[in-house]
Amino acid sequence: MRKESKKLSKSWPKLAVRKWLNTKNSAEKFQSDYDATATGMERRKSCSDEDRYVTVLDDDFSEGKSGMKGLVLGKQSSPGSGTGAMNLRMFVGTWNVGGKSPKEGLSLRNWLTSPSEPHIYVIGFQEIVPLNAGNVLGPEDSGPAAKWVGLIHEALNINNYDDDENNRDDDHKEKFPKTPRRYCLAASKQMVGIFLCVWVRADLCNHVSNLKVSCVGRGIMGYLGNKGSTSISMTLYNTTFCFVCTHLASGEKFGDELRRNLDVSEILKKTKFSHSFKSPPHSLSPESILEHDNIIWLGDLNYRLAAGYEDTHELLKKNNWQALLEKDQLRIEQRAGRVFKGWNEGDIYFAPTYKYLTNSDHYVAQSSKSREKRRTPAWCDRILWKGERLNQMWYVRGESKFSDHRPVYSLFSVEVDLTSKNRVPRSCTLKPLTSTALSSTSCAAKVQAEEQLFLLTRAQSCIDTVPRF
Repeated sequence: MRKESKKLSKSWPKLAVRKWLNTKNSAEKFQSDYDATATGMERRKSCSDEDRYVTVLDDDFSEGKSGMKGLVLGKQSSPGSGTGAMNLRMFVGTWNVGGKSPKEGLSLRNWLTSPSEPHIYVIGFQEIVPLNAGNVLGPEDSGPAAKWVGLIHEALNINNYDDDENNRDDDHKEKFPKTPRRYCLAASKQMVGIFLCVWVRADLCNHVSNLKVSCVGRGIMGYLGNKGSTSISMTLYNTTFCFVCTHLASGEKFGDELRRNLDVSEILKKTKFSHSFKSPPHSLSPESILEHDNIIWLGDLNYRLAAGYEDTHELLKKNNWQALLEKDQLRIEQRAGRVFKGWNEGDIYFAPTYKYLTNSDHYVAQSSKSREKRRTPAWCDRILWKGERLNQMWYVRGESKFSDHRPVYSLFSVEVDLTSKNRVPRSCTLKPLTSTALSSTSCAAKVQAEEQLFLLTRAQSCIDTVPRF
């Protein structure tokens, strides 16, 4: 046993470099549906820059119903208004599942059910696999991701929503028959334990374009994928979206929040979406996160409470969330302008989402019998957004006891442009790609790989000291 451990200790730097290089090579590949009516393995295929556009030919589509807050969603503006816009609903959910693969009989319907039918589902997971050496350094285990996709597909593709005949005129009744709704997988991407998938109602799939993905590792040595982000960029009609699913640095020691701030800064800087040669000639899709019209940032952000345990425990017993939120690191750092400047988060009226005893409603910190590492309860799981046409309708948490985290989800209304227009992404500077630039990129990648090998060789013991949370 000792010999095997010593052998792994000597070989893991090479494994890490190999994993890092493989991640770079496969960074633009993702999973997507090409036919919403297909089933089983034929339903999914791997896409790359050469073949990444979703085309779903399906006559089964319906108008949406009136949404919350009196908004009429899913209906095009009247021709006389001249706005050329459509209001849609978007469901966003995030869940750290604690390295557990979904068990038989697990249903996501309670989590994914919305009082008004969403047109888009954005669902992010963290720790879909255990964050051990084998998963961080070895080949990607896509088995759990496939199970989660299957459960989501099962939960979404049921006839939960009845057509509201009163909200339709006679022409719409003929054009949009009463039929079950279907969702197709626009794109999904995994990096170690971080998994993000975007689902679009079948009638909108023809209007999705410029699908791209990007991953940024911020884990071991600041590069590996046990922490970091997985992002998906897409265009719906003529409005651009970016979804960023993250798992940031863990720890509740003084100063750990600064490491999380740095993760956010590096993810914003390093997330890049390459242009496709298949892009329409008059369109230019965004290259970075902040160039998109609408941005959703979701995940286990790991920000904790800047308070002692005794103080926190008393406030927890009183369900005094507002007093606890005054000690929330994310809000403190955001108010100070050190992170997420200009971003929005809804009001929080739910209990801290972490850390619970297994299959229990009790926090680890509340149980003196627990052998698990003591953690102060905190709102680790968050959803933030940026965009002038995004409006959050609600922001709540789920109550599944499957993990030591509770899932968090939100419903947004979003206005998308229907009119075609020549546009340049926000803060976008055009740079021609020359042969010299291509050569420089290749050299830079080689030098970076050599630097990683040098750094990893000097840090063989790091992987044994990195905590899961």
